[in-house]
Amino acid sequence: MDEELPGSIGTSASLVLRLGQALFSVASLLFMCVGVQFYAYTSFCFLVTIKGLMIPWSLTLAMVDAFSVFVKRPSRQVQMVAVIVIGDWILSFLSLAAACSTASVSDFMVTEAGDSFCGGKMCSRYQLSAAMACLSWCLSLASALFNLWLLPSLCSNF
Repeated sequence: MDEELPGSIGTSASLVLRLGQALFSVASLLFMCVGVQFYAYTSFCFLVTIKGLMIPWSLTLAMVDAFSVFVKRPSRQVQMVAVIVIGDWILSFLSLAAACSTASVSDFMVTEAGDSFCGGKMCSRYQLSAAMACLSWCLSLASALFNLWLLPSLCSNF
């Protein structure tokens, strides 16, 4: 397979997607954790746990992509791409679940509970964290779809 699928492993688009995932995940963690008592709510703890898994995954694959881009030789082994596809899909679904649960709890806190659960700045930080998690999920889903699209073409070469 001589032509590259933009966004699949080993391309510069994949490197940008991975760095974007890591950046938005770090931003989500910072909005959630710095100066905020997130551990009182299960959905917030779930978001922190998933983003804690997403950051090393994205940065590790960003290093693989950077190496492939600079060496100009993407490593497209079927087993490696299959593991990446499975990992991307699992983390993508978990990231979606964490972002949605955080968004729903923070929306409930703002609209229904009022100031009894959190002040104005705390609730807005929860909402910003949920927004960053949603953006991270969008990039994660894009990576998962591009690599899933690449996988059948690698299997057909056997």
